[in-house]
Amino acid sequence: MKELFASTCLAAAMLAYGSAAQAAECGDVTIASMNWQSAEVLASLDKFILNEGYGCNAEIIQGDTVPTITSMTEKGQPDIAPEGWVDLLPDVVNAGVKNGKLVVASTVLSDGAVQGWWIPKYLADAHPDVKTIDDVLKHPELFPDPEDKSKGAIHNGPQGWGGTVVTSQLFKAYGGEKANFTLVDTGSAAGLDGSIAKAYERKQGWVGYYWAPTALLGKYEMVKVEHGVDYDAAEWKRCNTVTDCPDPKRNDWPKDTVQTLVTKPFSERAGEDVMAYLSKRAWTNDTVNKLMAWMTDNQASGDDGAKHFLEENEALWKDWVSPEAAEKIKAAL
Repeated sequence: MKELFASTCLAAAMLAYGSAAQAAECGDVTIASMNWQSAEVLASLDKFILNEGYGCNAEIIQGDTVPTITSMTEKGQPDIAPEGWVDLLPDVVNAGVKNGKLVVASTVLSDGAVQGWWIPKYLADAHPDVKTIDDVLKHPELFPDPEDKSKGAIHNGPQGWGGTVVTSQLFKAYGGEKANFTLVDTGSAAGLDGSIAKAYERKQGWVGYYWAPTALLGKYEMVKVEHGVDYDAAEWKRCNTVTDCPDPKRNDWPKDTVQTLVTKPFSERAGEDVMAYLSKRAWTNDTVNKLMAWMTDNQASGDDGAKHFLEENEALWKDWVSPEAAEKIKAAL
């Protein structure tokens, strides 16, 4: 009996030691929360899972794409950038990985960030022949200009956005004016959102620029219009993204790669379980859109959104973590 008691105590001690060692390996962790909703909730999700599931001491710091990733490569801080839009500064990211400063943990947005022209799903369902930009331009009557019903309208974003420049250039490249369409300046992000909401609630025609993941596309189901051509990177750089380029060509809109980046020192001290989680953790635009729509409707914070996601999506997140971590996370909710 004494031998059995001693062996049981030893096993318990070893288990406690293992948990303490994991926590010690992970230790203090800084997580960058970028200044947009999807990044905010992802940072909060990582904080909750690392603290509750793996015994880390994680805290969130505010950041933005360029300064955060530059700081990670030059100063080794913060430890984690959960939602890094790496296409915005490919040279910095590539150099950081090559020089052993950065590690790519996962492609967190598994289907990529999406930009382009969209139409409401109810209109796509009613007109299954409208699938491409050319198809849209054949039917100005389906997308009437709010100011002149005899013309169609392509709704653009506000001045200063990269997507606004590209939409203007594609409007020229596809012959929008010749097809009896006008390019509508919606004036602001609120104006663009409002034009979609108004059309959707009245079941009217609408086509224009938008992107995902966003809360709006979680609330209003939209279908992205196809471009009918392959992506040409050289042409995209030469003219599609340049405001005053006079001769834009038809082009596809590339998806942005969104990855989780960690510093090399953190990847080495975090422990296998933590890095396994960060390497597996990924979700789709549809998942993020719906989560952000819930957050917007409920005026929820990133922490609120993270807990809501964990409560509603156990089948998804339990595959990201170890069985032991999953039990601890469930107990903490």
